[in-house]
Amino acid sequence: MTAQRVVLAGGRGFLGQSLAQALVARGYAVTILSRHPGAASAGIEWLRWDGASAGDWIRAVDGARVVVNLTGRSVNCIHTAENRREILSSRLLSVRAINAAVRACAQPPEVLIQAASLAIYGDAGDRVCDENAPHASDFSADVCEQWEAAFAEGGASQPRRVVLRIGIVLGRDGGALTPLVKLARCFLGGTVGSGRQYISWLHIDDFNAMVIEAIERPEVSGAYNATGPSPVTNAEFMRELRRAVGRPWSPPAPEFIVRFGAHWIMRTDADLALTGRRCVPRRWLEQGFRFKHTDLQETLRNVLARE
Repeated sequence: MTAQRVVLAGGRGFLGQSLAQALVARGYAVTILSRHPGAASAGIEWLRWDGASAGDWIRAVDGARVVVNLTGRSVNCIHTAENRREILSSRLLSVRAINAAVRACAQPPEVLIQAASLAIYGDAGDRVCDENAPHASDFSADVCEQWEAAFAEGGASQPRRVVLRIGIVLGRDGGALTPLVKLARCFLGGTVGSGRQYISWLHIDDFNAMVIEAIERPEVSGAYNATGPSPVTNAEFMRELRRAVGRPWSPPAPEFIVRFGAHWIMRTDADLALTGRRCVPRRWLEQGFRFKHTDLQETLRNVLARE
């Protein structure tokens, strides 16, 4: 029997590469759309896509079971006016191109799964944010709202549409954890800023399982917080990270140092580290999703043991 096809747009990064392997292990054939195609391997083919316009890749969408869109310029940069335009346009153009491709299909996919972000809730302090929490009004939240609105332009009925508002995904070989581990091993893994900002985290295996459930369970529809059920403060997170890498203490990093280092050394936006949100996956829990990793200490040991 021919394997069902999953089209994975923007699948070259940390999340996409892990997800592709999980899908192949599940028995799917995966077509990755990327600006920089990699080498084909068992169960995985690559097609070139500029992330914004139509092309030969549309043939892969016709007859596929699902399209998963992870495309979007990284927010891990200095938020200049130009970078902000690229952050927004990369998301809107990719979503609209996929919507157009689906409309052109003789046999459209059953499911569309769209990556989004918990940043839609803004810097929420101690407030617990489920999927019904109010949205913020800053730049990142505005990008998220426009992103989800563009996805919804394709229609609310068929294909079934799922939005995953993704938190901090913890896994090896990439993502937010890699630079933090390097800093912690150099005795630079102290509390960031006040340390009271929350980190909503998720093990990469649970993220992959969420996508698979979104594909295979017809009742999964609409927006979901793609995060674990146990958010922690930055102070707690950094403490557990130091323990995991064998560095029991590191000096704290006050806000002024973080802002200086982020801009002049890391070349990124300091607010990515200084703000946070305490999000919970209410809809996943209500629908019976079973997390494999809910303890941060165990999760960090699990991930770092794979290195």
